[in-house]
Amino acid sequence: MLFLLGSSLWTGYLGWQWRATRLIPQEIKQLKAQLPKPDAEGKRPPTPLDAEIAELEQIRKDLAKGNYREKHWNWGSLLLGLGVAMGVAGPVNTYLRTGKLFPGPHLYAGAAIVVLWAAAASLVPSMQKGSDTARYGHIALNSVNIALFLWQVPTGWEIVTKVFQFTSWP
Repeated sequence: MLFLLGSSLWTGYLGWQWRATRLIPQEIKQLKAQLPKPDAEGKRPPTPLDAEIAELEQIRKDLAKGNYREKHWNWGSLLLGLGVAMGVAGPVNTYLRTGKLFPGPHLYAGAAIVVLWAAAASLVPSMQKGSDTARYGHIALNSVNIALFLWQVPTGWEIVTKVFQFTSWP
């Protein structure tokens, strides 16, 4: 589960970098629109905006080399697949070992996390078509998911200590 939490954080970072890669060209375009018009000879005096534009263009080139889009999609797919599998395996394991489930914060948070992963993934086709609403929804769902996951860690640790306490070791 700690791998899934780490993967969630890493996937979020990759998504943030992919977002920056997409947004920097718009920022560069806006800055270029603010540049003074060239004179009759086609020359323009240098301005502080030139340095800012050059810096943003270098950042964009560096981000483009990172291939964050592909990495975000790959890690997101891995997270969804492993996360759903673990979200089902955990309760099944508990039921097989004890003959019952223990409804509580850990179980409910885990179920919510799986649902939020699926909901966030379902927004991807709309995002690919350029929907900012879907994009903001995707970010919001995954932000809530990270918060739930972080909240779930202490409840999971509590369960692990109880399992170790009541397990007879060979």
